[in-house]
Amino acid sequence: MKNITFELSNVHLHGPAFFDYLSLRKQFFVDELHWQIPHNADVEMDQYDNPMARYSLVLDDNGKVIAGARGMSTTARWGDHTYMLKDAMTGKLGTIPDNLLDEVIESPKVWECTRLVMAPEVKSMRVRLECLDLIVGGLIDMATAEGAERMMSLSNLWVLRALKRLGYGAEFLGAPYENGDDGHKYAVIGIPARQKQPTGDVPHMTAA
Repeated sequence: MKNITFELSNVHLHGPAFFDYLSLRKQFFVDELHWQIPHNADVEMDQYDNPMARYSLVLDDNGKVIAGARGMSTTARWGDHTYMLKDAMTGKLGTIPDNLLDEVIESPKVWECTRLVMAPEVKSMRVRLECLDLIVGGLIDMATAEGAERMMSLSNLWVLRALKRLGYGAEFLGAPYENGDDGHKYAVIGIPARQKQPTGDVPHMTAA
């Protein structure tokens, strides 16, 4: 497996990887979790897939996209939209609670990461953790290159446990809540945008 990172200005350097990532998102978030988000028969793509976004994907040994995530600065703005959590907190998104953080964060030192997804064939926890490690490493490289010091994400609770075991120093930034579309629990999670610190063996965790 390997990690690739890109933004819209250089997405062409990676062939169909971006489209395949959007397709993987549609399979998971729409077909499996039944989220009410923009999509067609092939892909899921929303207002945050714009020139402010950065992408970190994982390819298997055959070059197939098997995992990925999106990141952007909390200072990002594209048209009427900023970043997902801020838009939710300011009433622009009805599908996400508006009280997940105590205050709106808007700083070049903080990035938001969204749309973490893994392919159905990524079943074993060892491989899932390896994918997550590669994704986060790629996001950190891009974030720190643009001056960020922290990253946050509204994620399934298994991600917090996995990030801790991988050594990323994850912590809750807000209380968990239950998503009305899929019944899973999510919370805003924060990590420092820096080299991880190994913490030992990884316990068994169920997939999201």
